[in-house]
Amino acid sequence: MVKASLTHSSGAAGLEERLIEIRRNLHQEPELSNEEHETTRKLKQWLKEAEIEVLDLPELKTGVIAQIGTGKEPIMALRADIDALPIHEESGVPFRSKFPGKMHACGHDFHTAVALGAAYLLKEKEKELQGTVRIIFQPAEETGHGAKDVVNSGGLDGVSAIFGLHNSPELAVGELGTCEGAITAGVDRFEIVISGIGAHAATPEKGTDAIVAASQIILALQTISSRRVSALDAVVVSVTRISGGNTWNVLPGTVELEGTFRTLDVEVQKRIPDSIRQIIEGIGASAGVSAELKWYPGPLATINDARWANFASDTAKESGYVTKVLGPSMGGEDFSYYLQHTPGAFVFVGSSSPFALHHPRFTPDEAALLPAAEYYSHLAVRCLKELNTR
Repeated sequence: MVKASLTHSSGAAGLEERLIEIRRNLHQEPELSNEEHETTRKLKQWLKEAEIEVLDLPELKTGVIAQIGTGKEPIMALRADIDALPIHEESGVPFRSKFPGKMHACGHDFHTAVALGAAYLLKEKEKELQGTVRIIFQPAEETGHGAKDVVNSGGLDGVSAIFGLHNSPELAVGELGTCEGAITAGVDRFEIVISGIGAHAATPEKGTDAIVAASQIILALQTISSRRVSALDAVVVSVTRISGGNTWNVLPGTVELEGTFRTLDVEVQKRIPDSIRQIIEGIGASAGVSAELKWYPGPLATINDARWANFASDTAKESGYVTKVLGPSMGGEDFSYYLQHTPGAFVFVGSSSPFALHHPRFTPDEAALLPAAEYYSHLAVRCLKELNTR
């Protein structure tokens, strides 16, 4: 077990070493969404060692919310996600995952270490805080629903502003980016089951070909972005899985498709399921097959509050970051659920990796850990002062 308490004598170098140690410990033992029991236990122990309060929220089965400050309003919150991905690691680092098929390929171990570092720094200056800081170690971001669990647990009650942070391999260490308005897309998942009548490949007329119908559906779905929404709207429809048939000379009776729909526009996201249903049912009828749509709503677009986005960027400049105005990403973030309840902003800090997020060889540059922790701490202090002046 990593001993993660921070002493006043350790200084910046000592804290950086500690955060690297913590991050590597988490990296070696990744846990998937809603399975973060050992991660939760570690976090509670590390927070307890630093004499940081942990809120008692029985409805939150995994994850931790820590609290530092007066315990009174104003209250601001910092968020880090803690879950891993079902990816087999190929990074080759000495501290690679001990669990085959599980990896912190999105850098949530990085985020957790950053937030823990910020907690240590804030604890040292707790008597100076003009209010309360909640640090949310959130489970199940990768499923798109962990933020809902935090909100339902009461973890966001009384919070007046919230900030989230994600590493970005495309940005260099020392760079931070954000923007006003939409910064990540709304993300939904869909499945389409096409049911025809199987037949011998030599006599397709004796069946109804689900594979041909599936092919037509895949192509037709691309007309959503070109013909069903404005050309000014950013929309992505991707079919990511096709499953049908098991041999070369038999036409299968069933084909399954799976994919994702993404947009920056909340209203577009609401109406697209009906558009897809019309397309697949129309093609299905013309091909003599049935087509069923299963829709799994995910988070809406993450919409940064303009005031707090600029505040986060200004704080980054004060903290020594080179700041950038980013365009929106079509990636998804369940941080959007928080912003539906509380104003705030989401930012990206550079982690300078040659491999993208969710890649089996992704490894963030650990030189980014300490600056991000110091930034998060500074952001909390400045935010409380700002809330007190309103």
